[in-house]
Amino acid sequence: MADTEKVSGSDADPAVTPAPAGDAPPAEPARTKREYKEFTHEEEKATHANVDMSTIELKAEDLYDKEKVDLETIVIEDVFKLLQCDENGLAPEEAERRLGLFGPNKLESEEQNPFLQFLSFMWNPLSWVMEAAALVAIALSNGEGRAPDWQDFVGIVLLLFINSAIGFYEERGAGNAVKALMDSLAPKAKVKRAGQWSEIESADLVPGDMISFKIGDIVPADCRLTEAINVSIDQAALTGESLPQAKKMGDQCFSGSTCKQGEAEGVVISTGANTFFGRAASLVGQDDDTTGHLQKILAQIGSFCLVAIGIFVLAEIFVLYAGFRYSYRRGLDNILVLLIGGIPIAMPTVLSVTLAVGAQQLAKHKAIVTRITAIEELAGVTILCSDKTGTLTTNKLTIDRETIITYSSFSAEDVILLAAYASRTENQDAIDASVVQAIGDVSKARAGIKLLDFKPFNPTDKRTEITYREEATGKLKRVTKGMTGAIIELCSRNRTEELEAKLEADVENYATRGLRSLAVAYEELDGDDFEAEGNGFELIGLLSIYDPPRSDTKQTIDDALALGVKVKMVTGDQLAIAKETGRRLGLGDHMYAAKVLKDGPAPGGKHRTLDEMIMDADGFAGVFPEHKYEIVKRLQGLGHLCAMTGDGANDAPALSRANVGIAVEGATDAARGAADIVLTEPGLSTIVHAIRGSRIIFQRMRNYSIYACAVTIRIVVCFAILAFAYKFDFPPFMILIIALLNDGTIMTLSVDRVLPSNTPDSWDLAEIFSYAVAYGLYLTMSTIALVIIILETSFFQDNFGVSLDSFPVQHNDPQLHMVVYLQVAIISQALIFVTRSHSFFFMERPSTALLCAFCIAQLISSIIAVYADWGFTKIHGVSGGWVGIVWVWNIVWFMPLDLIKFAMRATVIKYLRERQETARARAAASSGPESEGVPMTRTQSRAASIHESLYSNRVSFIRRAARKVGFGQKISMKPEELQRFSSIQAQRTGATLARNPSRTAA
Repeated sequence: MADTEKVSGSDADPAVTPAPAGDAPPAEPARTKREYKEFTHEEEKATHANVDMSTIELKAEDLYDKEKVDLETIVIEDVFKLLQCDENGLAPEEAERRLGLFGPNKLESEEQNPFLQFLSFMWNPLSWVMEAAALVAIALSNGEGRAPDWQDFVGIVLLLFINSAIGFYEERGAGNAVKALMDSLAPKAKVKRAGQWSEIESADLVPGDMISFKIGDIVPADCRLTEAINVSIDQAALTGESLPQAKKMGDQCFSGSTCKQGEAEGVVISTGANTFFGRAASLVGQDDDTTGHLQKILAQIGSFCLVAIGIFVLAEIFVLYAGFRYSYRRGLDNILVLLIGGIPIAMPTVLSVTLAVGAQQLAKHKAIVTRITAIEELAGVTILCSDKTGTLTTNKLTIDRETIITYSSFSAEDVILLAAYASRTENQDAIDASVVQAIGDVSKARAGIKLLDFKPFNPTDKRTEITYREEATGKLKRVTKGMTGAIIELCSRNRTEELEAKLEADVENYATRGLRSLAVAYEELDGDDFEAEGNGFELIGLLSIYDPPRSDTKQTIDDALALGVKVKMVTGDQLAIAKETGRRLGLGDHMYAAKVLKDGPAPGGKHRTLDEMIMDADGFAGVFPEHKYEIVKRLQGLGHLCAMTGDGANDAPALSRANVGIAVEGATDAARGAADIVLTEPGLSTIVHAIRGSRIIFQRMRNYSIYACAVTIRIVVCFAILAFAYKFDFPPFMILIIALLNDGTIMTLSVDRVLPSNTPDSWDLAEIFSYAVAYGLYLTMSTIALVIIILETSFFQDNFGVSLDSFPVQHNDPQLHMVVYLQVAIISQALIFVTRSHSFFFMERPSTALLCAFCIAQLISSIIAVYADWGFTKIHGVSGGWVGIVWVWNIVWFMPLDLIKFAMRATVIKYLRERQETARARAAASSGPESEGVPMTRTQSRAASIHESLYSNRVSFIRRAARKVGFGQKISMKPEELQRFSSIQAQRTGATLARNPSRTAA
């Protein structure tokens, strides 16, 4: 885990030299130098390239063998030989040549043509049916002395454009993740070429360039350091490590990291997409062509509707044309009724509005949604993968007061105060800042003392020291703090074997918990000479430094677990730190190092496969961007909807891959660009609000989906049966009016009152379709029964004094059309009050907006029924008596709908759920006991897969079209399967130089 550090002794080491024989007793044995196992990073030994370096022309096949060449780890001399450069830098001509070979040091992305992107929203099966209906209305409805059906054509096209406009607006608003990554790179770089330093655009850097950077600069490209003066690099945004890392000559620095201290020179080993930063960028958006979760659901609902429509359209073609010998136009009008009324064309629009309203509600909780369909997916999330540094924790070093250890009469508060004295109050490094902040008031670090001398931290002494005069007593005192080994070697007062043994045990205990040790020693001086020796340092305390969890993180995790969402930590920090953080947050410490993702589970262990290990683990540590990406991908492959939270560029690939990527407050541009939801205030409590809010939105969408499918069944079955039984020719335009009024009302579902579920939601389409068929057939019966009574009897005329234009009533009486229109419009829309409630409809109050919209829509429908007299659509207004009859009729038929819901729940739905549980149990049993707890992968029918592919091909179709007509830009960076330890940048660089050498071997 951590390297063992030996701190060299001082001149005052208590080693005793042997005295002359006979003059004195035998010398005491020399004190053994203790090894303090500080918590540090593992260091990789520099190696040589396993190739013949006597020649510079290396073959590409040799360089592709990572066992032979790795620019990240080979000795710096071999780097210069391999890259054919020296410390004077490249010649300008050579740099220009390499720029042509390797390309610019930047990331390039594809821009999509907005016009074609807009058209893409009309490229799906639901839209195809409506487009076909529009063509039927305008192109195929000519002949027999009648004009084209302009009214239906205009109405259909209007619906299509409204739906596409909303979808285009929402998708166009999402940020470009790769562009955000590219904008995060350093714009300028200081480079040496032909022995002269100059400043150039970082995009012009090439492998082999000599670069320089200092405190505050962003490292412009991956490089190996050739000179380093007290250098500290903050790479938390790239690797997830919570502490700035000290760098020395030969170490690697990543593009995009920040220099926090010192200055350095280095040789560029990789640029652009081949850098660590670029590899993360290439993973972002790698699966842009994959089908979104909501699109999959829409595809399967669309499949259901298409099958229902297709069956009855074919039936009408055979029955009406072959059986009844309908004329061409008359048959087309009947088919248009099924096409217009059966397709829930407004479904994407309604769902988009619902999600948009949900996004506005989340914004009130300081969560900005960049991809609105992510809200629906968040409702079904079963696993939340979270980065640690800056997400679960504050990414600010802190002294852990609960673990302070004292070794003398000084209290813990005294130790902290004295450590603060020995810290800078200005131009602080991270450790000094954490110590000073621990005392609360920064002014206390210099209160009551007069500073006489201060020695800042340096890599040689590994400590800070202050000499001061205590104003209250006038005494001179000295305090030092630093690495344990360095401090204990300074101590000469009260230093015993027992003390050193205890210190060694305490430091090792800190290290196993991922805590960094900071020792504090104290001495007093006699006289007024602040440079004089003191009475000897005494070890007074040991401080632990760590990155603390955010204040609301534990509560957020507890709330997520209560909502059925399992939380896993996925961090680039070290395993011991990850385990300690997991214990503090209640996540557990059953975590693994990243190497298991490559090596797999140990033979004979409790996990048979890597998937089982990932499911069982509480988290993973030491991971790189591709590891996080792979973890999320595998969890999705196991059938889980996975969310990912993060704040750094190293999180961007996983944020992009996850069903829901969440960038926390203070995240880098890379993380924000890749995320679906961006938090704008500190803390993770917003995530719980988002989960609850998304489940409310999901319930609204589910309610609408049942309603829409039921209306589809109701329309196609009802009017097909009426056409078959009575040659009933209902006007298509009135179906369009019903659809418009329904959609206007259903839009208010976006603000309906519903309760969220306590477990992750899922689209159980079998249940949705079962409810839809039951409701649809029942509503069909209500309409057919009304028409039969009107056509076959005179019940209403005899008992209520009403009449129609014809008597006996003709099958296509214009007023009969109006009665059917009103009956279908009212009870179809009223169905939403049943589908939205879990109990009786009157026990769950709807939103005021929904209730008002329903009343307004039915008022308009009733007014149309009385006053509309549109000759082009074969309808005629009816009396108020018929309006009353229809209302009473619908109320009578509406009341049993709740009973149908309860009956379905007790029979069909219960059976479907029991069958699912049985299937899961059988699958678990067939997999063996060791796989218990691992969910099965979700499957779907072949028909559903086909229709899903029609949706998923939307983006691919548009890109192909863009290339053919010359729109858009060429994709410059192809996604690849990248792995951190394969040193792809070394392979590409060396291979290219081998094929295009700047000079030949002797």
